[in-house]
Amino acid sequence: MTEQIHSADLPVELPIFPLTGVLLLPHAQLPLNIFEPRYLAMTEDALAKGRYIGMIQPQEAAEENNQENPGVYKTGCAGRIISFSESGDGRFLITLLGVCRFQITEELGLVKGYRRVRANYESFIGDLKANDENLPGRDERLKTVQSYLALKNINADWSSIENAPDEPLVNSLAMMCPFAPSEKQALLECSGLQERSTLLMSLMNMAVHDKHEGPATQTH
Repeated sequence: MTEQIHSADLPVELPIFPLTGVLLLPHAQLPLNIFEPRYLAMTEDALAKGRYIGMIQPQEAAEENNQENPGVYKTGCAGRIISFSESGDGRFLITLLGVCRFQITEELGLVKGYRRVRANYESFIGDLKANDENLPGRDERLKTVQSYLALKNINADWSSIENAPDEPLVNSLAMMCPFAPSEKQALLECSGLQERSTLLMSLMNMAVHDKHEGPATQTH
């Protein structure tokens, strides 16, 4: 992170941007294309008030019942706008840097159509510190990643993957890979890097295994 952020810097009242299947993790970057009027207003307000936006996923069942303001998971990640530009057609192009996960304690009233929550960061204050932990079994993990990317036809700069430290590698893969929303949420809620890496490898291995095994044969 380019600057040290302290717990006192984190906003208690946080605008949220619910997006299904979109994951933001601490210390990772997320580019966003903002075009809905309420989220344009949210971005303008965030730029004027500390630059924080909370990324969170709608709960899948709730999303079907309420398309406008669906129920959301209780855990999200606060990001800080680190780049901002305007397009010629009225859109905002922003990049969020993941700062710290949060739990929703209360949803507040709408402002200009966008949603706000009261956020509690207490369980995730460790997110504010960069993690330079070296995880065991890197060679085996890279083999799993390579098999998964090939399975999903995902083009990636393999030399960058091989040279990336463990935390940025695990977090960027968790964010970019096409996992189900519930799986993305589980990756977000992991207690730490080791647990997230273990879950990530499990999800990748299951996908590869299922592809190779094919559908189960039924007998009657």
